[in-house]
Amino acid sequence: MNGKLSFKALNQPKLVDEVVNQLQHKISSGEIRPGDKLPIEPELMELFGVGRSTIREAIRVLVHAGLLEKKQGYGTYLKSAPVIQEPLVHRLHRAELMEVFEARKMLEVEISRLAALRREDEDLRNMRQHLDTRSLALQQNNRDLYVKSDIEFHLSIAIASKNGVIIDMFRTFSHVLSDAMSKLNQEYSSHDPQSHSHEQLYEAIRGMNPDVAVSWTLKILEGTMAEL
Repeated sequence: MNGKLSFKALNQPKLVDEVVNQLQHKISSGEIRPGDKLPIEPELMELFGVGRSTIREAIRVLVHAGLLEKKQGYGTYLKSAPVIQEPLVHRLHRAELMEVFEARKMLEVEISRLAALRREDEDLRNMRQHLDTRSLALQQNNRDLYVKSDIEFHLSIAIASKNGVIIDMFRTFSHVLSDAMSKLNQEYSSHDPQSHSHEQLYEAIRGMNPDVAVSWTLKILEGTMAEL
């Protein structure tokens, strides 16, 4: 750990969560390294602008998660064991674009299969709404709306899978995918070649045909990956 740590002042209601999140970020970014000793309680209280109970509870959470260890009489240290796991959202943000889309491909293949088997009428309405917005964004050459509606369409498919773990995973991916898609040098027009594939994916899910849904999902993702 080089130099003095600095943190953002907190005023959110869930102070413990915010302290935990900021410490995790310092760990994943390498500002706090395995074996480093954390500042003592009074210093952390001053750095975060919170009370002693908030700091103690945040440290307790990270100790319980296996990231930190308290050594009686010495202080609190970042564990040097290789089992420390970086939060997924932080890992995704520093991943290469191709890595993100390869992981997305693995996830969305199963998502589309489950969605085709489990979708309900409300899921279809949400998919249709986001597809229509996506088409409108293309016609208006509205890049931001296009990216947002495209992500929302794929998220609505994830929700249709009815698998809470998968939904949470895709939500985590969606934040990074939004940034990644915005960086792609794409031409936005009403003749976007991916529009047909998205419509066919919707129809496959509506028709409850998982094999066809998987096929169109792969076509969409391979088309996107070819642009990287």
